[in-house]
Amino acid sequence: MLKQVMHSVPPIDPHRLAIIQAYGAKLRELQPLGATVSDLDLEATAPPAKVVEALEQTMAERGFIVFERDTPLSVDAFLRASCWWGGKTLHSTHSVHPATPHGNPHVFRLSNDSREGILGVGPQWHNDGSFNADTFSHAGYHMVRAPERGGGTLFAHQGVAFAALAPQQQRYWRRLSSVNATSGIVHPLVHRHPRSGCLSVWLHLGMTGGVIEALPDGEGFRLLSAAELTQLCRQYSALLDAGLQSGYAIEYEYASNDCLFIDNLAVAHRAAPAAHKSASEQGLRIMHRSTVRGVSVLKPDFGLPMHLDIYAPSPLGAGVWQAGGLGFRWDEQARMQN
Repeated sequence: MLKQVMHSVPPIDPHRLAIIQAYGAKLRELQPLGATVSDLDLEATAPPAKVVEALEQTMAERGFIVFERDTPLSVDAFLRASCWWGGKTLHSTHSVHPATPHGNPHVFRLSNDSREGILGVGPQWHNDGSFNADTFSHAGYHMVRAPERGGGTLFAHQGVAFAALAPQQQRYWRRLSSVNATSGIVHPLVHRHPRSGCLSVWLHLGMTGGVIEALPDGEGFRLLSAAELTQLCRQYSALLDAGLQSGYAIEYEYASNDCLFIDNLAVAHRAAPAAHKSASEQGLRIMHRSTVRGVSVLKPDFGLPMHLDIYAPSPLGAGVWQAGGLGFRWDEQARMQN
């Protein structure tokens, strides 16, 4: 399935690096993807537009940026900084845990202790907001308290992942569209990133109710069968996992107070297995997540509608058509939670 070559994430553009440096901040590449930002205070007002633009374009090309901090970051500052990017407005669809500071509806509080936050979220590869037509443009992750014994997040560059596929697989995947199990929103399995221009893969492994294939030569559409969809999900998971050895994925281990922002159209993510171990095993872990309103609609190709009624009978005959919850369970042994 994969080309037998290494693939790399684009380096930081020297012009954007100079803009950041002229502002008095530092931008440094992480390897093999992502970048760190230092000497830029998230508690202060937003930087000039050209600095924000340089950072946002770096996210589009390298997937994410991390603001490393020695001191705690207030909830208000975290949410304000989240609005520097993309749609510039918070778009929050999650539940609110009782321990969330001031019950703020824009903070999704995650933990490995049920008294402190929601347990077990995001163990399989996904992008946030796949149930929206205009999926979240960006998401923020503020590590309020990092566990003493590890528990980070895996990120995979979806443009480089697509480039790693063999040409025949690329052609096939470009004819596929996923149907969200909870909303019926239809997204292409391969889209062109609006900023980087990279063809990028896109599939939520914990919220897909069906996948539609556009038949060659305009012959119509069909749903993938259970066996075909199982194979697709396993291949997708293996493709992103392979990035850890092939230069397009990273397991990022947070320090307390780190604030990480992702371009949600550029990188998929999943929680590292250690993130779901109990506080007694790993030490207490508390993370706040934010999500930002989208600016681009991931519209399906081939004339497919943006929305199908996933709760009605299948419009395409036989094949997987599963509404609600976690959607199609492609691996009964795999841990699943949105």
